[in-house]
Amino acid sequence: MIGTREAAHLLGICCQRVRQLLKQGRIKNAQKIGRYWQIPLFNGMPKVVPARFGPKGTWRKRVRKAPTRIHVNQHIIKKNKKLNTTQPVIKIQGGKDAGYCHYVEIMGKSRVVYQPDKALSCGARVWIEVDPEVRIIPKVFQMS
Repeated sequence: MIGTREAAHLLGICCQRVRQLLKQGRIKNAQKIGRYWQIPLFNGMPKVVPARFGPKGTWRKRVRKAPTRIHVNQHIIKKNKKLNTTQPVIKIQGGKDAGYCHYVEIMGKSRVVYQPDKALSCGARVWIEVDPEVRIIPKVFQMS
C-alpha cells in the first residue's frame, strides 16, 4: 500500500491528478483511511480504470526500467554563491522527469558512478544511480 505522492511518482503524473482519479473512484481498490489514501499495487503499479469517454489517459502503465540518477549541479552552486541565494542544487533525473531539491533520502540500494569519459547529457561525470523501484524522498528546505 502506498500514498498519493508515491502513486503520482509511479504513474508519472502530479499528486493533484491522482487525487482527482481517487475522487472519481478510478484507482482500483484504493481506500481512504482517516485523511489519507491507501493505494494497492498490482505488479508494482497502481491500477487505473479507464474512463468511458474522453481522451485516453497519459499516465505510465508499466514500471520504469531506467535507473534514477542524482547529481549536484555546480552551476547553481556558483550562482548561489555569487547572488547569496539558496536555490536547490541536487538534481533527481528519473527518465523524462527531473526535479531539484536540497536533500535526498534514498530508501534502498544505490551506487555512486564516476565516468569521466561518458558524462551525462547535463555534463555530470559523477552521480548516484538508484534502481527505479527504490523509493526516493526529495526535500526542499524553506529558507528565510
